[in-house]
Amino acid sequence: MIEYKNVTKTYGANIGLNDANVCIEKGDFVFLVGPSGAGKSTFIRLLLREIKADSGSIFFDGQDITKISNREIPKLRRSMGIVFQDFRLLPKKTVYENVAFAMEIIHMSPRFIRRQAPQVLSLVGISDKARQYPDELSAGEQQRVAIARAIVNNPVLLIADEPTGNLDPDTAWEIMRLLEQINARGTTVLMVTHARDIVNRMGRRVIAINAGRIISDDEKGVYVSGKRAARSGAGEGEKSGEGEADDDLHA
Repeated sequence: MIEYKNVTKTYGANIGLNDANVCIEKGDFVFLVGPSGAGKSTFIRLLLREIKADSGSIFFDGQDITKISNREIPKLRRSMGIVFQDFRLLPKKTVYENVAFAMEIIHMSPRFIRRQAPQVLSLVGISDKARQYPDELSAGEQQRVAIARAIVNNPVLLIADEPTGNLDPDTAWEIMRLLEQINARGTTVLMVTHARDIVNRMGRRVIAINAGRIISDDEKGVYVSGKRAARSGAGEGEKSGEGEADDDLHA
């Protein structure tokens, strides 16, 4: 479903991604881990076609997205749902309206929206919050709204950028169980995280990046430590902070 073939992206003298080769199958649940500035954001931004690779190919659902035109990018992104650490809900819209808006912008019919939005709110467990506004919700409830909005158009891929980063441990595990449910329904999940305990307990596939290099890819992996990353992937003179000014995604 997703395949990176010899993908390199640099920012001047800094390396974002260096000769990356990765294959993610449909239905996988994958953690993408590594220190800040390691290349995780570059990996995701290339997939979203926010930036272009310097070399190599990236295939998504059989299409080389490094070769698509700018006009085709919105269609590509409609195949993906994205969840962020800071939720990014529209503060002046209700829970229902936040979810409905994701369908309105791709011109779904009002009748379909009225049917689909309540179903997705029920799936994520916040049907009773439909008329409330984001500032009336807990952090965990806001993240559930963000997830509902991300999956309401039935994307084949859900990208989750630190979705538990602003949550207490109990709420974080509730969100992880929800992501597992979504994955069990057939959606591929790619989760960027620094949450070592979650990665280690989940026993899912773990792709680790350091200094722009894929240093490990384990089917039932654990969070790769900085020391192991340094031994495995970082050449002399490489620094984990190179390649990206920060580790935030830009939607």
